[in-house]
Amino acid sequence: MAPPHQRPVLALAIRLLAMALIAGMSALVKLASEAGVHLAEIIFWRQALTLPLLVGALAATRHLGQLRTERIPIHGRRAMLGLIGMFLNLGSVTLLPLAEATTLSFVASLFAVMLSTVLLRERVGAIRWLAVALGFAGVIIITSPGHSTLPALGLATGIGAAFMNALIAIQVRDLGRTERPVTIVFWFSLFSTVLLAAILPFVITHHDTRTWLLLAAIGLSGLAGQLALTAALRLGPVSSVIVMDYTSLFWATLFGWLVWSHLPPASTWAGAPIIIAAGLVIVWRENRLARTKPIGPVAS
Repeated sequence: MAPPHQRPVLALAIRLLAMALIAGMSALVKLASEAGVHLAEIIFWRQALTLPLLVGALAATRHLGQLRTERIPIHGRRAMLGLIGMFLNLGSVTLLPLAEATTLSFVASLFAVMLSTVLLRERVGAIRWLAVALGFAGVIIITSPGHSTLPALGLATGIGAAFMNALIAIQVRDLGRTERPVTIVFWFSLFSTVLLAAILPFVITHHDTRTWLLLAAIGLSGLAGQLALTAALRLGPVSSVIVMDYTSLFWATLFGWLVWSHLPPASTWAGAPIIIAAGLVIVWRENRLARTKPIGPVAS
């Protein structure tokens, strides 16, 4: 597969669109939860709608062969981790205001540094460790132990979601050595849909037209967001494109204000910039290291 022509400005624009779509999906998930839809059913429709759209697009372009894989067990493990991550990520959205849930998701980059030392045996220097410490100081400011008005379960779910995001990123990084992005998305959707289908009879309820439209919109916006994320990474360098992820806080704050009339408290305004600054330091340092590393074979 020939590498695509790099178009960094377009990549940044697509990544910005992806962040708006994902923030919009989170708002829709919160609305569906408030309408009484069980989280497991929300995730089922989020995943199930991906399959026919993805397979249909590949069949229309005669690219169904891209779904072949020789790493079924690894995809299965990724699906289990991904499902746990989705429950935590979307669970934090239902338990917390959108801005706070989004801010806690930025902690994933801090956990990624910590996990890379254990799972990938990477050496982490003083700069990145200082960034990790700075980021967790921002978390402490937002959570305000003993004084926060945010629910403890929601805060724990949000931090757990960030940890799972970091763990899944390492898993996907390994899969990405041999698999196309569309292959990873397809097998994750297939495995998770099958698992969730077994739970669905116990949680599904009757829905009105508005709720069905919400569920359909969740599936469509989620898939569009995933495809936009992938497209941005193919058109521009990771080190610059991923910085746009922090714009999701703007969209989350905007949707939270428009739909729920919620604006983040002072602790969030104080802690969020610290977490974002720590993440930017890590991205900058990773970029510097990538430029100085010699090109060689990738170790498993």
